[in-house]
Amino acid sequence: MPRALLATAGIALAAGGLLLSAGGAYAYLWDRSHRDVIAPGVRIAGIDVGGLHATRARALLEARLGGALRRPVRVLAGGHSFVVDPNGAGLRVDIARMVDLAVRRSDEGGLLRRVWRAFWGQPLQVSVPLQAAFSASSLATYADHVAQVVDRPARSADVVPTATGLRVAPSREGLAVRRDELRQTLAAALLEPYGPRTVTVPTRPLRPRWTTTDLPERYPTYLIVDRETYTLRLFRHLRLVKTYPIAVGRAGLETPAGLYRINDREVNPSWHVPKSAWAGALAGRTIPPGPSDPIKARWLGFWNGAGIHGTEETWSLGHSASHGCIRMSIADVEQLYPLVPLRTPIYVG
Repeated sequence: MPRALLATAGIALAAGGLLLSAGGAYAYLWDRSHRDVIAPGVRIAGIDVGGLHATRARALLEARLGGALRRPVRVLAGGHSFVVDPNGAGLRVDIARMVDLAVRRSDEGGLLRRVWRAFWGQPLQVSVPLQAAFSASSLATYADHVAQVVDRPARSADVVPTATGLRVAPSREGLAVRRDELRQTLAAALLEPYGPRTVTVPTRPLRPRWTTTDLPERYPTYLIVDRETYTLRLFRHLRLVKTYPIAVGRAGLETPAGLYRINDREVNPSWHVPKSAWAGALAGRTIPPGPSDPIKARWLGFWNGAGIHGTEETWSLGHSASHGCIRMSIADVEQLYPLVPLRTPIYVG
């Protein structure tokens, strides 16, 4: 090759090298000047931070994201309203970490790749997720507080006895806060900067054990003693089916008032004489069935020696004449006895 041609080729190569060196130097200097600039197309928690220096990105996130996340969350449950303060819930938003992640993602691909994207205006299409946390124990405390206000126990239906009859107290359904679900709902609301800051308390109904329609099954038999009118009323499945004349305890030996249950049943019972002054020489003795035994035909005991029994002294019915027991005619007590199992409630009014 002629020397002139070789010289020309050498000059061209040298010029090309200089151009490449100058371009490389320019790319290097450009990259250094954009070291903390976030690439176009990068979003942090939905906020466009592309083209911003890290310092400006942090300021933008603090103003928009931090402010949104620190809004209180309102919790609604029926007529109750509660407010959850994010600061009180220990909310921590790590803005610095999110910006650092955005800068690192912007640096990916090496120098040539970064310069190429900048030259052609290609966005990076990167989304950095929200980096935030809260105190799980604080949310549990909030949920417990809400439950203390909102929870309502179920109330079973029941009967309220009086001296003259039975009144039905209706059942009521209860309510319980689903605490685990409420904590999850609160956590989602605290970490959602753009959605509504109002949540509804999740609850579940509590069913009563006994409803009003169940009561007749619960109380197949019920006895009411009215000491003022000397009347015993027999209820079957809460319906009055029979009224009996009775005698009750005399003054000083009154038949005890209150709600009891039949705890003893006997046919032709013996009389276990109480150790009381009124019993005289019979105190503490047991009188077997027969003419000397005043406890005739049947015995339905309900409290500390007091019970229902038959008597031959039918003249005493309609009076306060016994030593605390409830006297009935023999025919009546024999009729009543098979209808009254153990544990039957008896109310003496």
